[in-house]
Amino acid sequence: MNSDMARLGRRANNKRNFASPRYLYRRAGVRPVQSSMHELGDAIGTSRANSSSKRLLSVVAPVFNEGDGLLRFHSNLVAALKVTGRDYEVIYVNDGSRDATGTVLESLRVLDRHVAVAHFSRNFGKEAAMTAGLHLAQGDAVILIDADLQDPPALIPSMVKVWDEGADVVIMRRRSRAGETWFKTFTAYAFYRVFNWVSETSMPADVGDFRLLSRRVVEAINQLPERNRFMKGIFAWVGFDAVTIDYDREVRQVGSTKWGMRKLWRFAVEGIVGFSAVPLKMATYIGIGCALASLLYGVYFLTKTLFFSEAIEGFPVLIITALILGGVQLTAIGILGEYVGRLLVESKGRPLYLLKDFHPAASTRVPNSR
Repeated sequence: MNSDMARLGRRANNKRNFASPRYLYRRAGVRPVQSSMHELGDAIGTSRANSSSKRLLSVVAPVFNEGDGLLRFHSNLVAALKVTGRDYEVIYVNDGSRDATGTVLESLRVLDRHVAVAHFSRNFGKEAAMTAGLHLAQGDAVILIDADLQDPPALIPSMVKVWDEGADVVIMRRRSRAGETWFKTFTAYAFYRVFNWVSETSMPADVGDFRLLSRRVVEAINQLPERNRFMKGIFAWVGFDAVTIDYDREVRQVGSTKWGMRKLWRFAVEGIVGFSAVPLKMATYIGIGCALASLLYGVYFLTKTLFFSEAIEGFPVLIITALILGGVQLTAIGILGEYVGRLLVESKGRPLYLLKDFHPAASTRVPNSR
């Protein structure tokens, strides 16, 4: 009897041992997890550091007739990217250049395994070139920068640091604009204020295309199908957490600007019409105002004629009134035409750009499912 009780006791102890966590860990060959917040914090910190060092950076640089300064730009860019300690790719989008830009880009691609080159079939514009770069970029973050060295590549490590701290967008705001005329500076200042006044999308003032975008921001932008693209407005429209860094814009090092006054005017109209219906409403309000003014003017003349028997010379008044109303009508038709023209372009569904060639960087990893 005593021996039977002893055997039952040993079985019970064995069952308790089998059910204990230490026994299960030993059977699985796993060391028990220590309940130390210090060790947990160290593990998380190490994981974050390893994850950050493995993240790929993509740099997108649209180029149009920039052959003379590309080698200097690329040298400065690579020096800045090496400071970050990250793997990277540099995507040059040749927007139908007519100088030696294409030849220089192909030479860079042969010499530097981090360089990718996309050639457009013709000149489609900077907005299309930036869009193509965002479509082709594989990085966990994408940096947009002009190749004229007005936006210093040396600021890239600071941008990456802010991204590592959790920002989805790093906006580079121009504190000064060296080498630009007072007229261009004033018109740029006025444009940002007018845009924010008429548009429901608030766009940061005094910023260009120089910025860093996280992968999820890039994917959000790539979902937008419109053909009339005003990228500064699109960057603002998608939102996400943004941090602003102020910097001094440099003087253009080589070549001349490709943005004349006519092109800047079209660009401003493109932005306002693409992000606001206020011009249409203003035409309506101006028409109503002219109609009310004409009515009051008619009542005034009628009163003078009926009650005061005053003869009124009507021809000059008629001419002035006709000219004013004609100008208002033509302006309203022009505003309406801007919107109708954009509807026509969108309805055709043509691609925003056509690639003649694309040569990916030899160092770029295979795209994963992000």
